[in-house]
Amino acid sequence: MTIFTDIGRYLLMIKGMFSRPENGKMYWKEFIHQCTEIGFGSLGIVAIISVFIGAVSTIQTAYQLVTPLIPRSTIAQIVRDTVILEFAPTLVCIVLAGVAGSRIASELGNMRVSEQIDALEIMGINTRTYLILPKIVAALLMIPLLVVIAMLLGIWGGRLAGVASGIISGNIYDKGLLEFFVPYNVIFALIKAYVFAFIISSVPAFYGYYVKGGALEIGRASTKAVIVSCILILFADYILSALLLPT
Repeated sequence: MTIFTDIGRYLLMIKGMFSRPENGKMYWKEFIHQCTEIGFGSLGIVAIISVFIGAVSTIQTAYQLVTPLIPRSTIAQIVRDTVILEFAPTLVCIVLAGVAGSRIASELGNMRVSEQIDALEIMGINTRTYLILPKIVAALLMIPLLVVIAMLLGIWGGRLAGVASGIISGNIYDKGLLEFFVPYNVIFALIKAYVFAFIISSVPAFYGYYVKGGALEIGRASTKAVIVSCILILFADYILSALLLPT
């Protein structure tokens, strides 16, 4: 019954976010702050992970191409599609669930424990709209941008590793990137990015907003939020792949 109770409270939280803002400038300031925290605060780790994912993908793909009958440009094709379809949206968003998700849960949990949320409600402010909605909107804006950056850096990292190790030349790699390219793959990756962004922002916000107790419970809520977010991301990844990818 706890699961169904949490689902009901989660849906009520989402419903309670949509109300008219009391002060538009205050909400806009909070939105810009969340964009900075979620976007620029996560850019470094996303860039590092993306470059090395692309580099490792190139080396491992070349290792498995043991026959000379397969052209070297195939390496670039495999790296491109792997990074765009799976590594950039899914793996990066799992990392963001730990980085941004834990921060959201801890921030709201600390405000709940220190009774700051209660004080805002006494002042007549809809705390769901003021505290949660800007985080979700900022995540829906910034996380797809981070995924696009991850795609570009992953493909570039693969090229860099291939040229540096002598596996493939830059010209052949660039030629392979253009061969058999399917633009729908990018659209599919962005669809996944938006779904994952909503999960990354709303689930930790739920656990942080409804936390009870002290500092120990904040840590537990943050950990649980990250675990549940990662599970939901993987589940959504499977559902979207089954529904949207042609077989």
